[in-house]
Amino acid sequence: MSVAIDLANLVAIALFIYGLHELNSPATARRGNRLAMAGMAIALAGILIQGHGAGWPAIALGIAIGGIVGIYAAVKVKMTAMPQMVALYNGAGGGAAALISTVEHYVAHGSAMNDVIAVSLVLSAIIGAVSFAGSIIAFLKLQEVMTGRPVTYPGQQVVNGAVLFCILGLAVWFVVTLGALPAWGYAALLLGALVLGVLFVLPIGGADMPVVISLLNSFTGVAVAITGFEIDSTLLIICGALVGASGTILTVAMSRAMNRPLTNVLFGAFGAQGGLEVAAAGGGPQQVRSTSADDVAVMLAYANKVIVVPGYGMAVAQAQHSVKALADQLEKRGVKVLYAIHPVAGRMPGHMNVLLAEANVPYNQLLDMEDANPEFPTADVALVIGANDVTNPAARNVPSSPIYGMPILDVDKAANVVVLKRSMRSGFAGIENPLYEMPNASMLFGDAKASVDALTAAVKAL
Repeated sequence: MSVAIDLANLVAIALFIYGLHELNSPATARRGNRLAMAGMAIALAGILIQGHGAGWPAIALGIAIGGIVGIYAAVKVKMTAMPQMVALYNGAGGGAAALISTVEHYVAHGSAMNDVIAVSLVLSAIIGAVSFAGSIIAFLKLQEVMTGRPVTYPGQQVVNGAVLFCILGLAVWFVVTLGALPAWGYAALLLGALVLGVLFVLPIGGADMPVVISLLNSFTGVAVAITGFEIDSTLLIICGALVGASGTILTVAMSRAMNRPLTNVLFGAFGAQGGLEVAAAGGGPQQVRSTSADDVAVMLAYANKVIVVPGYGMAVAQAQHSVKALADQLEKRGVKVLYAIHPVAGRMPGHMNVLLAEANVPYNQLLDMEDANPEFPTADVALVIGANDVTNPAARNVPSSPIYGMPILDVDKAANVVVLKRSMRSGFAGIENPLYEMPNASMLFGDAKASVDALTAAVKAL
């Protein structure tokens, strides 16, 4: 039986690895998810057959409860709320790692603990608790239960340093004594890790949420991998390592996409001034040119190439299907339609890709920033839907701007730029966008979905 279980685990691991590889392309991502699901089903079946600990009835109950919650979330949670769900699921993984470490400490190992187990227990408990608490704060920010702005206070770094120092002290005590830490000491260690997770995410603004989600995901993976050493599970070690490594790679990629060091993302309180930075040349109220759906429809209908630039505004308005309907109308008239995707557009990595894929936008029309930017100078219209900071020319030419140096989509190089926004409110970075004052730019104010629907109707009527 053990040989069969080992072979099943090997198959599950292979499916996880190949499924992760298939996520490299939108065209194969669905197949990759299905392969990973099959791998998870095999892994769960193996765990159920083994029936360690509380036995198979308890494991089966856990699988059933988790499966019901997962299916319900998959059916009920809207695509626009995916970042929040990812944050919650990630937190659940970190919390599970911390709980397993606690149970292993008090139930499984007790006095029969060695150095490796002691280090594993304390590391997975700390990292898992930090990931759990940090993910909850990320969820609250994304759900707008609390402000998405950075929350800062005087002496914040000193407080964080003091909490970290106390956690490390208790961790050293735990390892040196091979787990002979008083109950209050272990409770303080977990509580300190939870507090550190909260303090870690509080000063990070909404604009940096894609990076935070990726980093917390890597934390959870590391915690899970370490937990595998505690319970002697090769499957858990490898799966956790895959999550940790992929999360780390994605974190670095997100940081590079913003041309900001990771330390600046985590400790720079991006957007902390709440819109006081002035990116516009004049420094006063922005003077913009408003337009109508009929005028924009004429511009779009008689264009040769239109590039749609989706942002979080499209996600909030749930306008992705309306955007696809507009693109279909334009393509019927012979207009070439492309989509320019910035790596950090939205609130999680790949947010825009997921939304547009839901609307059945062809994968070959989705262009990464590097491929999209050469297309803008030959585009007749750049249709910007709620994308603010990732289209802000201040990143190129205003050294005092907090986003200076961040690679952006060169929408201002298109012959015409039409920006769909509810109002002149600034984006996550809290700064003005000089794009809106440029002579080739005009604003179509209103709800993004309603505006796109109006454009579609106007194009049809031409």
